[in-house]
Amino acid sequence: MHSDTRGSWTPVALSADLPAGTVMPAQTSAGSLALWRTVSGHATASADRCPHRGMRLSHGFVRGESLSCIYHGWSYAQAGHCLRIPAHPGLVPPETIRVLTHAVVESDGVIWVAVGQPEDRPPRLEDLIPLRSLTALADVAAIESAAGAKASVKGVVDLARTAGTIFLLLSAQDEGKTLIHVLLKGAADPAARIAASRAVETLRRKAEDLQIKAIAQ
Repeated sequence: MHSDTRGSWTPVALSADLPAGTVMPAQTSAGSLALWRTVSGHATASADRCPHRGMRLSHGFVRGESLSCIYHGWSYAQAGHCLRIPAHPGLVPPETIRVLTHAVVESDGVIWVAVGQPEDRPPRLEDLIPLRSLTALADVAAIESAAGAKASVKGVVDLARTAGTIFLLLSAQDEGKTLIHVLLKGAADPAARIAASRAVETLRRKAEDLQIKAIAQ
């Protein structure tokens, strides 16, 4: 997580994991989010709760440039205000019906969501190629220990023993979990991708073992 005194940026997903017209759950320290991409390609982060009945918007669907709740079909704009209530087709929803939205920056294949109001932009990762994301049942400290390195100012961990070719971008989740975004430097041919994926799976198991031992102590 990259932060300043007013707010922070959380890397919630890789761009490739959010195709146009789809929605997925995401999380920051501010809570659960519905991360969605409009048909035109704009990424948006909305609070994961419909104001009507509290249904998770991440279970909903994207219709054009809006996000609709799967329960009663209430639709919300990228700015958060309600656009349509199917049970009352002639009603213009009042501005008071809205969901909280967060600023989103998408760069170098990573989607970042703001918590608060950061004064800067997320760090650039232009020399790294996003590979995949996975969740570890371990906290950031356990993953850093398993990797043999601490996160840099950019929040990136250089996986030891890989000659500077595999990097981890970490995002703390609830219940001691960590979302790991795997990034590659240099060649990204199929063999390199497979090797990197296997190396990170091994690291995840090691971190989870360290976490279990720490809890048992």
